[in-house]
This record gives sequence, structure tokens and C-alpha cells, in this order.
Amino acid sequence: MTPPQLPARESLTVEFKSDRTRLPDRDLIEAIVCLANAEGGELWLGVEDDGAPTGLHIEHQQLMGMAGLVAARTSPSLAVTVTPVQFGNVVVAHIAVPKAPGEVATTGGVYLRRRLKADGEPECVAMLPHDRASRARSFGQMDASAQIVAGATLADLDPLERERLRQSVQQYGGDRVLLELDDEALDGALGLTGRLSGGHRVPTLTGLLLIGREPALRELVPTHEFAFQVLARESVRFNEFRRFPLLKALDWLETNFRPYNPEEELQVGLFRVPVPLVDLGAFREAVANALIHRDYHRLGAVHVRLEDGALVVSNPGGLVDGVTLSNLLTIEPHPRNPQLADAMKRIGVVERSGRGVDKIFRGLLKFGRPAPDYSRTSREDVVLRLPTDPADLEFRRLVVDAERGGSSELPIDSLIALSALRTQKRLTAEELAAYIQRDAAQARQTLEALTEAGLVEPHGATRGRSYTLSAQVYRLAGGQAAYTRQAGFSAIQHEQMVLSYIRQHGLIVRGDVMELCRLSSDQAATLLRRLKAKGVLKQQGERRWASYTLAGEA
Repeated sequence: MTPPQLPARESLTVEFKSDRTRLPDRDLIEAIVCLANAEGGELWLGVEDDGAPTGLHIEHQQLMGMAGLVAARTSPSLAVTVTPVQFGNVVVAHIAVPKAPGEVATTGGVYLRRRLKADGEPECVAMLPHDRASRARSFGQMDASAQIVAGATLADLDPLERERLRQSVQQYGGDRVLLELDDEALDGALGLTGRLSGGHRVPTLTGLLLIGREPALRELVPTHEFAFQVLARESVRFNEFRRFPLLKALDWLETNFRPYNPEEELQVGLFRVPVPLVDLGAFREAVANALIHRDYHRLGAVHVRLEDGALVVSNPGGLVDGVTLSNLLTIEPHPRNPQLADAMKRIGVVERSGRGVDKIFRGLLKFGRPAPDYSRTSREDVVLRLPTDPADLEFRRLVVDAERGGSSELPIDSLIALSALRTQKRLTAEELAAYIQRDAAQARQTLEALTEAGLVEPHGATRGRSYTLSAQVYRLAGGQAAYTRQAGFSAIQHEQMVLSYIRQHGLIVRGDVMELCRLSSDQAATLLRRLKAKGVLKQQGERRWASYTLAGEA
């Protein structure tokens, strides 16, 4: 087995501990607990803070009992793997620490977690009660939105907001069964109230957030706040903070956003297709997701900010455990506040399938705009940037025609593929797989379906096949010359280019053919074999050392 490699420096998942003067067991256990309560990682015992290995203290050189010590001094017991690693004439201990599925403490009752400071350096800090609650929710172990709010009473629920809820069910096409229920049954069906041991009902966090009175929200849910901001270069045109219940909040945000969302029209056949600065469906989904999935144990507002070049929506609380930037499009829904999310789905405010991210992507890509950008997301905040670049009207026309021809919306993978081909010009199935966050086989299926629809054309053999937008698509956009450039040269042209190269340079190898003709390795090999079979070229050497010259030359 390859020994672990010593990292260059400490990070969120790497800790160095000097052992020249014996590291106390308490300090060792606390450092391991600190890593386990963050992302897990590795602790290097016998390494200085600057990364220099100085070795283990004589009392730590027998590593057999170290894993048992950790298990005995942590609660619940933490299983670590201890491996000796030699550097020159010194031996250090590599301790692999798993990410704890819940919070873990020392048997002395100390809870610690690892975090990065503002300068990027790691540190261990106390794990406070709200940190523990947030971590439990991130693992799906606790639903804060289903909890009864201490001190809340039914008088804190607003009858006008309950009526707004009923109207929202009708407006957004929600579960119409809800409209047949009386107030008590409605509250129970959506989890707006819970029952105490005595039998009387009191509001849950979901209830207060959806239909709570504003004074009650201010007092009982002080973390709930949102802001709408419009920034123009260095000036602020709009900047207001509110604490409305969520359905009123969505109405208020959309009402204030509409004047800043100009719209043009595109004529497609007999129909006029609106082309807004920001698709309202994507706007609603992004804002609703931020309000629903924020961490209600953290102070901080949900920000909806229109700035030069983008609409930015951010909320406190990073992505929940298991969700990453590389699986946003494919992972099963992981709501931070399940009961609140379920209530909003039944009302119809958000996508009932739980695939709201698809809706956000569709709202940008169908207008030929760049994909949503989550790259500024951190452990503390989710930040979504929706670019407001000028729409590509011809691309929008293409999407409308394709969807009308198929009598349904294009699958999101197909829309991502068309958008990627529009910007990258040529893709392989392996390259598209990264865009759609699926494997190459599924990407190939998407491309072949688009090929059958006449929107995409394949080039080359099966293994080295690449794809471009079809000649029809380029022709509709007035880009016939661009199509010719992207489709590449014909086989005869490739042959002439190879022969011309040899005449100029004396010989050619497969790598030269790949660069000259923009072919894959397999395609270049096939071209050379064809020329050799025709008697035009002769081969010198075998396999990777093969080169080719003109057959008529000595």
C-alpha cells in the first residue's frame, strides 16, 4: 500500500501536531474531535506547524494502542486509522479521521469544530448549541421547521396570511384538497401547528414562517429577514429589509423586482415569445429556495440583489451534507427544512418534484444565457448568480421550434447540451458528461437523441466521435461559414493535408496528424492506415514509435 503523502500545509482537513515534547492525550483527542465535527481529514502527529516532520515522542512510538485510546476518549466512540510514516530517520503518525455522522465530543464533554478564519488559516473553536443544531439538520437528523416554537400561541398566526395561503394554492396550482379543509385541518395538514401533551395546538416554525404575524416573527424567529437590493455601479437604487411571512415576502419581492425586469418580444411564426431580463419562473424558484432552505439557526438575511450583469440570491447556511456543486443537477432532493419545503410544494410555490434547480437552469439556458453560477457558495452561505447577459434570440427561436416540434419541453440535459455546443462549438460525450453531471453513456444518449432530432451532427468514428450543432441550426442562425469551420474538413482534405505536411517536413507521426487535422488519436490512426493501404504512405517503426513517409521515396 502506498504510504500517505505529507501535505504541504495545514487546511480545513489537515492538522499538524508537534510531538517533540509529548503531546498530552487531551490535546490529541480534542484535535481529532475538532476534525471529525467538520469534514474529517488527517492529523499528522510528529509534524511541526510549518510541515517539517520531527518525529514521535518515545512514549508515542508504539502506535498499536492509539486507535483504542481515541475510541475510549470520544463519545460516541470514533474509529480512526493510525499509520506510521517514515521520513528519513524519523517516524510520524498519520491518523485518518472520518467525518462524524453526528456531533462527537470528548468523554470530558468538550465539543469542538474546525473552521477556516478570514485569512484562510484553520482553527478549532467551541461547538455552540446553534452549531450543533445546524449540523444535525445538515445530516437530516433534525427538522427545525417541524419543531414547536417556544412561547408561540395560536394568536400569533394571522388569519389574513392563512387566506393568502389559500389564494396561493389557487394561483400556483397547488394541492386543491387543501382548499376543502377548515383552518384547523389545514394547519394540521401542512404542519403549521403541533399538539402539546395537553392536547392544545401551538405554532411550529413552519406555521410562523408561513402565516405568522410580523411582530411574532420579529420576536420569536429573529433570524428571519430578507432584503431586496438594486445596485447600479457604485450607487444604490433600492435597499430595503423586511421580515414578512414567506408568502407575503415572495409577493413583495416579485412586485418590487418587476420594474427592473424589462422584456422584449420575439416573433416565432404566428406567436410572440416574451424575452425578459430574468425569467420569472427561475426568479421565483431561486428566491423561494433561498427562503425555504436557509439555516434558521443562523443570523443573517436572505439577499436578493440585482447588480450589473447578474441577479444574485444568497442565503445563510451552506449546502446540506451530500450536496455539492458537482451533483446539484442529479442528486435527490435534500431539504434543510423538510416540513417547510413540503408545505411550499403542496401550496405550489416551488417545483413539486423537488427539481427546482432544473427550473432555474432552464430559465437561463433557453434564452442562450450562461448557466447559473454557484461558484461563490461556501460552508456558510449558498450564493446563486443568475447572469443577465443579452439573450441570444436565434437560440431562443431554435428552442421554441424544437419544443413545438416535439410537443413538449426539451429535457434539461438536452438544453444544457445545446447551450454547451453553442459556446464550446464541439464536444465529445465525455466532455458533455461534466456539464450534465452524469456519466458518458447518458451524455451519449442525450447527444444521439439530439442527432435524431436534427439539432446536432456527429463527426468521426464511435470511440472518437465528437458533436457540433447541425448544419440546419447554423443555417437558421445565418452561420453557414461557422458550420463549415466547426464540421471540419472532408476525408479527402485530411489526406491532402497529411501529404502536404510530409512533403514539407519529410515524415509525419500520429500526434502531428491529430494536431494538423484536429482529430482524435483513433481517427488519426485510421487516416494513416487508409493512406498506407492505398500505397501512398509507408510506415517506419511500430506502435508509438511509428512514423510515415511518402511511399515513392527511398
